[in-house]
Amino acid sequence: MVTVARAAATAALLGDPSRLAMLTATLDGRALTAGELARVAGVTPQTASGHLAQLTGAGLLRVLQQGRHRYYRLASAEVAQLLESLMQATAGTLPEVRVPPTGPKDAELRFARTCYDHLAGRLGVGLADALVERGCLELSPDGGALTPAGEAFLDELGVEARAGGGTPFCRPCLDWSERRFHLAGALGRGLQRRLLELGWIRKAEGSRAILVTRPGELALRRRFGLRLDEARAA
Repeated sequence: MVTVARAAATAALLGDPSRLAMLTATLDGRALTAGELARVAGVTPQTASGHLAQLTGAGLLRVLQQGRHRYYRLASAEVAQLLESLMQATAGTLPEVRVPPTGPKDAELRFARTCYDHLAGRLGVGLADALVERGCLELSPDGGALTPAGEAFLDELGVEARAGGGTPFCRPCLDWSERRFHLAGALGRGLQRRLLELGWIRKAEGSRAILVTRPGELALRRRFGLRLDEARAA
């Protein structure tokens, strides 16, 4: 009966259009602020706060703290699967939501930039995704670890990454514009340093933007499977 009661409570939460819109907005894996989710759902910040408390309390959303900011993302792949199943069961009639634009307006900064000592933007997130998809990296909101295949891959690439001095080996960093994780810590720093050494990327003068060189675009496609259609080859 406890399981039935919990399922009924979850179904009731999903039955509210505002809460369902919030969940759908995060279905692509992005994390959004309470204010952004309020705009998505068309409710006041106060009403959104109540909805978000219910969704996090039920284990449907997870809160991520990044500096002074709090972001909300789907709590698990199972929740995403639940929403996908609901979409199929209702013949694709889940609400269409318009997610507000996030991050800088500058296209170069959105594509690739430095975040302290590591890569951010679409490039940074793409590198993290590629390592996970290729079985080189296990990544969660709490941390990351290389697999044996990942160690061999980075050794071949010549990436040096050692934790120490209070720096973790691999820390997931929520990307300002993409609202998904890129790599920080010693691994993120070592990866950026090595790509600069290889000449695959270079820093734009007077900006945080990172430019992908023509050899780099080819090499990143070959080594990581990245298709950088929006890259500005330098």
